[in-house]
Amino acid sequence: MLEVDPTVLAHPEDVDYDSTGYDISTASLSSSVNQYLYENGRRYHSYYGTDKNLMPTDEKEQDRLDLHHEIMRLCWNQSIYEAPLEDPEQILDIGTGTGIWAIEMADMFPNAEVIGTDLSPIQPDWVPSNCRFEVDDAMLEWTFQDNRFDFIHGRNISSGMSDWDHLASQMFRSAPGSIVSSLCALTSPSCTKPSGYVEISEHSMSVHCDDGSMLPSNGLKIFIDTIRLALTKIGRPPPDMHFIKQLLTKHGFVDVRAVQVQEPVGPWPRDPTQKRIGAMVMLNAETYAESLGMAAFTRILGMTVERAREVCDEGRKATRNKNYHMYGQYYTVYGRKPARYR
Repeated sequence: MLEVDPTVLAHPEDVDYDSTGYDISTASLSSSVNQYLYENGRRYHSYYGTDKNLMPTDEKEQDRLDLHHEIMRLCWNQSIYEAPLEDPEQILDIGTGTGIWAIEMADMFPNAEVIGTDLSPIQPDWVPSNCRFEVDDAMLEWTFQDNRFDFIHGRNISSGMSDWDHLASQMFRSAPGSIVSSLCALTSPSCTKPSGYVEISEHSMSVHCDDGSMLPSNGLKIFIDTIRLALTKIGRPPPDMHFIKQLLTKHGFVDVRAVQVQEPVGPWPRDPTQKRIGAMVMLNAETYAESLGMAAFTRILGMTVERAREVCDEGRKATRNKNYHMYGQYYTVYGRKPARYR
C-alpha cells in the first residue's frame, strides 16, 4: 500500500501541490524551457516570465485552440489567410500555439519552409518535413536574416503584445516607435522580403447585439469588459482593426487591407453556416472564459479565485442562453512591403 507524504496531508484546505513545496513543474521534465507554472488547476508558461502569456498551455487549452482554428476556417470561407500570396518560399508564424496553422500552410505550400515560433514548445513532433518550430519571444530582437520571409503571420497574439511598434519594426526592421518615411521604408533592413506580406488576425475583444437582447447585466458582456480592463491595466489594451491598419502603414507597409467577419455566440442565426459557427463558438466558450480570465482576474485585478471563477462561469452560461443573440467581431489586416525595397 502506498503511503501518503505528510506534507500532502497538511493544509487540506489547499487543493494544489504549491503548499507542499513540491516543484511539480520539473518533476518529469528537466529542460528549463519545459518549466511551467501550475495555478488554479491549469498549466501556464513561465520560461520567458509568467507575465508573458496569461493563457494556459495545457492540453485542455490546446484542444480549445484547435477548435478555434476550425471556427476561423468556417468564418473565412475555409481560407486560413487573406493576403494574395503567390508561391511563397519562406513563411513565419508568430505565436504559433499548437502549430496547426503552420502545419496546414506547410501542406498547402510543399515547396515553402514554414517556421512557427512560440513561447512554449507545445507543438507536435510529427509534422511535414518543410515545417519546424522554435521557442522564441516575439517581443525580443528577432534573429532571422534580413529579407527572408515572403509571408509573416500572427493570429490571436494581442494579449501577449506589450509593444506593437516593436513587433511591426521587427517585421520591417525600422526604428521602434518611429514614423517611417518613404525613404526609410526603402532603405531599412527587414525580415520581410520586398513584395512580401505580413498579416495580423485578432478578435476585437468585444461583444455585440443588434436586437437589444443583451443587457448591461449580461454575463458575457461583463466578462469581456472585465478582460479589457485587466489587459488595459498592464498596457495591453485589445487593438481594433483601425489600430492595426495604422500600425502597418506607420511602419512602411503599403496596400494595407482589412476585412472583418462576425462570429455569432450560439446557434441562434438562421443561416446554416452561421448557425454552425455559433454552435462551435458556444462549445469553445466552455473553456474560453476560464482560459482567458483566471490569470488576468487574479493576478492583475486582484480578484479572489472564487470571484474570478464566478465571473468566468457567468460569461460561459450567457453563451448558452438562446435568448441572447450576441456576436463577436474578428478581423484580419494585411500589408505588403514595397517592391522597390533594397
